[in-house]
Amino acid sequence: MAIEFVLNGKPQSVDVSPDMPLLWVLRDTLNLTGTKFGCGMALCGACTVHIDGQATRSCVTPASLVAGKKVTTIEGLSTGLSHPLQQAWIEEEVPQCGYCQSGQIMSAAALLANTPNPSDADIDKAMNGNICRCGTYQRIRKAIHSAAAKHAAPAAPATHEPAAKPAASSRGDIR
Repeated sequence: MAIEFVLNGKPQSVDVSPDMPLLWVLRDTLNLTGTKFGCGMALCGACTVHIDGQATRSCVTPASLVAGKKVTTIEGLSTGLSHPLQQAWIEEEVPQCGYCQSGQIMSAAALLANTPNPSDADIDKAMNGNICRCGTYQRIRKAIHSAAAKHAAPAAPATHEPAAKPAASSRGDIR
């Protein structure tokens, strides 16, 4: 049975069993190995992708459920590591082993899409269930705040007029 969906902005058709987990469609059928297998039970978050913009565990999502939908993997988040989260992850030196990081970034991207200026509590809630065996949770939180601040920063004006001062942060976090 052919399943048609949009993957990382491009139409895709795969001939797989409808109950095959999306994770294996991505990794084994389409050779997109950025999405990782962690637990196979939707508990660790390593397999997180976006389905129609929602962070979703691909290890327990049957391929049939993405028919007609938009799927974004870590490979489709940006080209050349240009996404603010990817840049913040590098700047804050978040990864140690790196295995969970694609799932972490995809969960964080869904958070920032819905909550552009998240509090620590927002981050904790959105990232709950994304397990990092290396324990880089503080760096993950700092990178999410950094990406949010960069994304919210106004672009430099095209003219030679002085740039407006950015508004003070309402997060109240101490760096």
